[in-house]
Amino acid sequence: MRALRLITAAILCVAAQAARADDTEPAWRASALAMVPAGYVAGLAYRTDGATGYLAVYPATSNDPKTPASVFAARQTLVVKLTPDATRAVSAELKPRTGPDPDNDDTDFAKLHADLATKRATLPEGTEPCDLGAWSIDKDPAGLNVRAEPSVKARVLGTLPSPYKLKLGGAENTPDGGWLTEFRIIGFKDGWFLIEGAKPPGKDYEDEKRYPRSAPKPYAGRGWVASSKVGASYANGATRMGGLFQAPFVDAKWMPAQRELGGAIDTDGGPKRIFACSGIWGLVESENNVRGWWRALCSNQVTNCS
Repeated sequence: MRALRLITAAILCVAAQAARADDTEPAWRASALAMVPAGYVAGLAYRTDGATGYLAVYPATSNDPKTPASVFAARQTLVVKLTPDATRAVSAELKPRTGPDPDNDDTDFAKLHADLATKRATLPEGTEPCDLGAWSIDKDPAGLNVRAEPSVKARVLGTLPSPYKLKLGGAENTPDGGWLTEFRIIGFKDGWFLIEGAKPPGKDYEDEKRYPRSAPKPYAGRGWVASSKVGASYANGATRMGGLFQAPFVDAKWMPAQRELGGAIDTDGGPKRIFACSGIWGLVESENNVRGWWRALCSNQVTNCS
């Protein structure tokens, strides 16, 4: 159901997002940038009402893995007083951002996040709710430890297999590096992902009748894995392609980023690193070391997630 809703939201939002990416910034934004308070980064100038402008701003630490932003947190806006012709900023004040903006907020995705927010009570205290597809990139033959708490000292509940090189006499579809163990990320805390639903590596992509009973079996319950051992592919989150956002919102500052083999990032390939998550956003690092937020990550190993 979540996937169907995400697809529906993508169809509804992608045209609007693409158009917004090409919009010309209002004339007053350039002069308003000097009024952005220290510790904040300016995003889009998302509305002009007569002699008042509204500039999206987010904490400068929003894309810092030590202090990642939350899509569930209250936002602020820079309310800018403009000249009568609305071409220059005269003064500005940081104020709470009340309610969604009909021209700039993604209503469908807001509903998805509202549903996730209700699940916070079912997660361990202090856990940020998330919903992303991912896989283990740990090559340790002993497997990736899944722990009872987000700590290297916590009890090991089980393991996720290292890449599995299935052999079926040439009838297998195994990639050169082996099948990776996939799972869902449902939460984040202090550099750890809370996961569940791990699947036997490659089982979804091979002939079910020939998939060996001796294949490694992952711990499929709920538990914590280190974020440094997790990978994924970029999925279509109905946002602007080709870069990352400074905060997990579509009106945050946008930064161009590159794929591993060159070219702007899109749904072909995935990030070099995944640091954190919030809702259906992932804080990632691109292959050319740009760190920011991408909406929607998936774990499909045979095709892209467009």
